Amino acid sequence: MRSLVTAGLIALTSALAPAALAQERPSTILVLDASGSMWGQIDGINKITIARDVVGDIVSDFPADQNLGFVTYGHRERGQCADIETLVEPAPGTAAEIAGIVEGLNPRGMTPMTDAVVTAAQALRHTEQAATVILVSDGIETCNPDPCAAARALEEAGVDFTAHVIGFDVRGEADALLQMQCIAEETGGRFLTADNAQELNEALREVTAAPASGSFTFTANLGGEEIGDETVWERPAAPLELPLLSGEVIWEISDTSFNMVQTGTANPFTTDLPFGEYIVTVHSTAQDDFSQTEASLALDSARNVHAIFPPITSQPPAAQVFGPAQTLVGSAFTVSWEGEGLAPRDYVTIVPADAEDGAYADYDRLENRTEGELRAPAEPGLYEVRLQLDAGDRVLARTPVEVVDAEVAVSAPAQVVVGSAFPVTWQGEGLHPRDYVTIVPAGSADGTYADYDRMQGRSEGELRAPAEPGLYEVRLQLDVGDRVLARTPVEVVDAEVAVSAPAQVVVGSAFPVTWQGEGLHPRDYVTIVPAGSADGTYADYDRMQGRREGELRAPAEPGLYEVRLQLDAGDRVLARTPVEVMDGNVSLDGPDRARAGAEITLSWTGAIHPRDYIAIVPRGTPDGEQSGYRRIQDEDQATFTAPAEPGAYEIRYHLDRGDRVMARRPLEVLAADAPIDEGAGLMVPGTARPGDIVTVSWTIEAGDADRRVALARADAPDFTWITVHHVGDETETVIKLPDEPGQYEVRFLDLQSQSVLGRAMITLDE
Repeated sequence: MRSLVTAGLIALTSALAPAALAQERPSTILVLDASGSMWGQIDGINKITIARDVVGDIVSDFPADQNLGFVTYGHRERGQCADIETLVEPAPGTAAEIAGIVEGLNPRGMTPMTDAVVTAAQALRHTEQAATVILVSDGIETCNPDPCAAARALEEAGVDFTAHVIGFDVRGEADALLQMQCIAEETGGRFLTADNAQELNEALREVTAAPASGSFTFTANLGGEEIGDETVWERPAAPLELPLLSGEVIWEISDTSFNMVQTGTANPFTTDLPFGEYIVTVHSTAQDDFSQTEASLALDSARNVHAIFPPITSQPPAAQVFGPAQTLVGSAFTVSWEGEGLAPRDYVTIVPADAEDGAYADYDRLENRTEGELRAPAEPGLYEVRLQLDAGDRVLARTPVEVVDAEVAVSAPAQVVVGSAFPVTWQGEGLHPRDYVTIVPAGSADGTYADYDRMQGRSEGELRAPAEPGLYEVRLQLDVGDRVLARTPVEVVDAEVAVSAPAQVVVGSAFPVTWQGEGLHPRDYVTIVPAGSADGTYADYDRMQGRREGELRAPAEPGLYEVRLQLDAGDRVLARTPVEVMDGNVSLDGPDRARAGAEITLSWTGAIHPRDYIAIVPRGTPDGEQSGYRRIQDEDQATFTAPAEPGAYEIRYHLDRGDRVMARRPLEVLAADAPIDEGAGLMVPGTARPGDIVTVSWTIEAGDADRRVALARADAPDFTWITVHHVGDETETVIKLPDEPGQYEVRFLDLQSQSVLGRAMITLDE
C-alpha cells in the first residue's frame, strides 16, 4: 500500500478548481419584538428601554455598505396578530434610520413572532441570495400554532435565509425556548439567550459580526469510467449527487507553507476554517491512493470541495456485532463490533427482527471505534442489532436482542394548586436521561404532553400545575415513541388568592401592590389593565419572585382600571381589585424669554415619577417627539441650555410612561446678543471702545427695593459684577468700561427679589 506522503514533500497533482462567482454581501433584516410584554422589567429597567439602547449601539457599528432592514410587531394595536410592519426595506446606510425608529417604539400588542420572521424572509426573497434574519423576542408565540412548521415551510419554498434567534428574558419558559430554538434550527441559524442588557449586546454582536472563517465540506466521491484514471477535483455550488467513496478517507489541510491546519477522517468532512489559501490532500484506503489540490476558501467562494476518485472493485469486509441478549424499553445499551476494512460512516442500528435489510431506526456510526451506544425502542418485542454498510446499506453482521418492559413508578401529590410548582418522584431501571414526566388532563391520548421535566439521571423533579382546576394525570413517558410507562392521578384545585392596591393613584406614578395566596409560582405576576379588559390582558407587570409585595406603574391616561394577579401559565386571573387612575397636577415655572444657547433655570411642582422628563421643543412639535430631554430624577428644578436657534418654543413635562405631556409653558428664544427687558426699560449703547465712559439709562420708577445697575462679563453669573451702581430716584448713570476688549453685559438687578429686570449686551472693540 502506498503510504500518505506529508504535505511538505509532494508536488501538486491537480489544478486549482474554478472559484464560484463572487456574491454580494448578504442582506440582513432585524426583527424586534414590540409586543406588550416588552414593558416588563429587568433590574428595574423596562426591556424595551434596554432594547432601544442596545440596538442603537449595534446598528451604529453595522457596515454602511451592507443591506440592513427592520421589521417589528405588536407596536400599533393590541390583540392583533396582523400587527407586523416592515419599517425599513433592506438597503445600505439604513442604520441611523433604524436606530431612530427603535427609539420611538411603543410596545402594546401580541407576539406574532413566526409571521414576523416570514415577513422578513419574504422581504429578502427578491435578492435571490443568502440573507440573514435576526429575531429578538421576549415571549412565547401567541399567534402561529406551529413556528417549527412555518420555518420549515420557508426553507422548503427555497427562501435562502438564515434566522438567528435571541431569546430575551425567557429562561424558565420551556415552550418559548423550544419555539425559538426550533425557528433557528430549521433555518440553519443560531439560538442565543440574554437575561440583561450586557448579554443582549453580546448576543447581537455575536450574530452580526462579520465572519472571519467559514464552514467548508470536503467530500470523497466514487466516479464512473468517464472521469478516467485520475482523481478529479470540483468546487460546485451545491453538493454533487455521486456515491461516497467507501473505506477510510483521510483529509489533510495545510497552508501554502505546508503547515498543517486541520485533519479529519469523516466523509463528508465538514470543518470551520479561517478564510485563506490552502493545500488539500485526501488519502483513500480503499483506493490505496491520494490526491491533492490548491483551494482558495473565502466568504464568497463555493463551500463544497469534491475529490472524485476513479471506480474500483472491492469486496465488503467480514464483520461481527455484539449486544445484550435483553434490554429495557427506551434504555441506552452498549454495542460492540469487529471486522477489517470497516469505514467510519458504516453504522450499527436496532430494528424489528423481521425488518428488511437496509432498514434502520436509532443508529450509531462506527467512527473508527469498536463500541458504541443505541437506544432500545419504546415497544417490547424481538429485535436485531445490525452492522450495516453506509454505502448500499448492506448488512455485514447481526445479533438478536429482546426488548422487555421496565418496572416503573411515578409519584406526585394528590392535590396541587393551579399554576403552582410541585415535586414529582419516580423509580425504575433503564430510564434514559431524555425520558420525562409531564402533567396532562385525565383521559388525554398517550404521548400528549404539557409542562414536562426530563429524567437527567435523577429520581425527582418538578412540574407546573395547569391554570384550570380539574382532574389530571402525571405521566412518565419515554422520549422515544412517547410511550407512557407509569401514571398517577392529580387533582388541580383553585387557590385562595388576594391582591391589594391603592384605591386611587396618579397617572404614570409608581404604586405598591401586595398579594397573598398558597402555591403562587415565582413567574406568576400582577398587572394593571383597563377595567373590562379580557382575562389574560396585561400591560405593566411585576412577577411574584417569592415575594408578597411589588410595584406597578400607573397608565398615562386617567380612568377606571384593575390590578390583577395572573398565572404565568395560561394567564388566568386569580384575583383582582379596582384602581382609579387620577390625573396629575403638574406645573412648570421658568423664564418667558431667553437668549439662544443661554443657561436657564426651570422648576416644577407635582412631579410624578423620577423617570418623567423635561424637553424643550419648537412650538407645534407633536407630543412625544423631541431631540433631547432631561429626566427629573428626585429634583424640583434644574439648569437647561436654551436652543441655539431663535424662535418660538415650548417647555414640556412628559410622563415617562406613554410620553403624555402633563404641563407646558411657552419660551421665546432671542438672538444671542439681544437685549432682554423685564420692566426696567434699560438703554445701553451696543458698542464702545475699551476704557470709554458711557451713559446708561432706565425708565422704571424708583421704589423701596434694593436695585443696582451692574456691568459684568457676558458669561458671568447674574449676580456678580465688575462695577455696580446703587439706583435711587435717578434714571441714568455713567459707567467706565474695562480696558480689555470683549463681550460685556449691563444688567438691572433687583437684589430684594433676586431677579434681573433688564439686560443688554455691549461689545468693546479696539
